[in-house]
Amino acid sequence: MQVSLSGPDISQAEINAVTEVLQSGRLSLGPKIEEFERAMADYVGVKHGVAVSSGTCGLHLLVRAMGVQAGDEVISTPFSFIASTNCVIFENAKPVLVDIDPHTWNLDVAATEAAVTSKTRMLIPVDVFGEVAEMEKFEAIAKKHSLRIIEDCCEALGSSRKGRMAGSFGDAGIFGFYPNKQITTGEGGMIVTDDDEIARLCSSMRNQGRDTGMGWLSHERLGYNYRLSDISAAIGVEQVRRIDEILAKRDRVAVMYLERLKDEPRIEVQRHDEAGARSWFVFVIKLTDDYTEDQRNHIIMNLREKGVGCSNYFAPIHVQPFYKEMFGYKEGDFPVCERVAARTIALPFHNALTEKEIDYVVATLKGLL
Repeated sequence: MQVSLSGPDISQAEINAVTEVLQSGRLSLGPKIEEFERAMADYVGVKHGVAVSSGTCGLHLLVRAMGVQAGDEVISTPFSFIASTNCVIFENAKPVLVDIDPHTWNLDVAATEAAVTSKTRMLIPVDVFGEVAEMEKFEAIAKKHSLRIIEDCCEALGSSRKGRMAGSFGDAGIFGFYPNKQITTGEGGMIVTDDDEIARLCSSMRNQGRDTGMGWLSHERLGYNYRLSDISAAIGVEQVRRIDEILAKRDRVAVMYLERLKDEPRIEVQRHDEAGARSWFVFVIKLTDDYTEDQRNHIIMNLREKGVGCSNYFAPIHVQPFYKEMFGYKEGDFPVCERVAARTIALPFHNALTEKEIDYVVATLKGLL
């Protein structure tokens, strides 16, 4: 049996929407962008959505829009996809990494506050794997120290905490729409915010620095081509319309895994905080500390040989070669992150997984432990 690691959920509605855009002749800067932005803002419960070509681009625009400059420090997690901190380097600022909670795998609140200095300008908590971080506590830290917050919720569309949707915390949030995310536009991202000025600046900078009403060759500020096409936006509109269905399918798959693994003492799963609802991005298990990283890697290799798509998830940011070279980070700096990252395995997770496929994945995994 071959079981793929991930896959998008595309219906005839998305195919029809793309065909309609292709036939319209408005492939970019057309009406589907605004429709998608409005749909996402309404879903999250904020005033503005700004569509961009990736979550990474959205992070970069937000860092610029909030005034982070060379010499500033921005606190974030070493347990994330590397874009969460690369966006800081784009503006010649310094990513200051702090360790994670050993159970939720999200940024540690106490360690974050302890890392604040006179140079700190921003916090970027990440909602890891769809589990919303303790954002109200980060908001309190930000208020106390006059800091800005980007909620990196690229993996958490549909999640919530204490009655607030992912994306509604801090100064702004950013979602990503790569094909393994809850919804997809192929490639793409969406900035969400209640801040009029952040929305205005991000809208301008994503479109080569043009302001509203300016001509094609007029540029108010430094900008980029970070636009999302109408083709991608059309997919996004239909995906948002189907989001309850999509999230229910993902929850079904996660529940099947949890039921089959609940009595397996050699496996741990990310702790869910009952203060919120979780939207599943991936299904990642952690082997107990009895296992070494080499043993984990051997299990991954054998799972792949038996047709099970899987991966380590994540590799710590601070041990990436250029982070060690640029900032002096080294192995041992963040022991909780390193202990978790050395033992995680992302199992196949997408809406089309069958019970038979999940049974095969779980049986194969247990046979290799």
